[in-house]
Amino acid sequence: MTITNEIFLKALKKTWKQFSAALYIIFTVFGVVAILSNLVTPKVYESFFSKNVFSDSIIGAVLGSVSFGNPIGSYVLGGELLKNGVNIVAVTAFLLAWVTVGIAQFPVEVHFLGKRFAIIRNTVSFFVTIILAIIINLVLQLW
Repeated sequence: MTITNEIFLKALKKTWKQFSAALYIIFTVFGVVAILSNLVTPKVYESFFSKNVFSDSIIGAVLGSVSFGNPIGSYVLGGELLKNGVNIVAVTAFLLAWVTVGIAQFPVEVHFLGKRFAIIRNTVSFFVTIILAIIINLVLQLW
């Protein structure tokens, strides 16, 4: 099968559209992180989390659930949180919930997929997030 110029140009336009949207998201995340890193001191992060594996995983999952984001921005945000003294279990729970649990987009999910499905998916994702954060923390301690 040969690729015609028309198909190639169509694919190129589609790729550029997706890439430019990703760049917009990346630059937005960088901007938010830059602003927050200047406004919020490391002591704020340290006081918010208790360094307790169980409570930090729950706090991180709750905070990640009520906010929302995309996987691209999570690398930057996670690095900044770790750099500011937040422990790995809280960061892991926050980021996993941030991309899997969707309180902000819940009404849209209910509309398209149904209320029962949306509730079950978000509830399971929330608890799996906490469990995975604790497991990842244990694995990293053994490492």
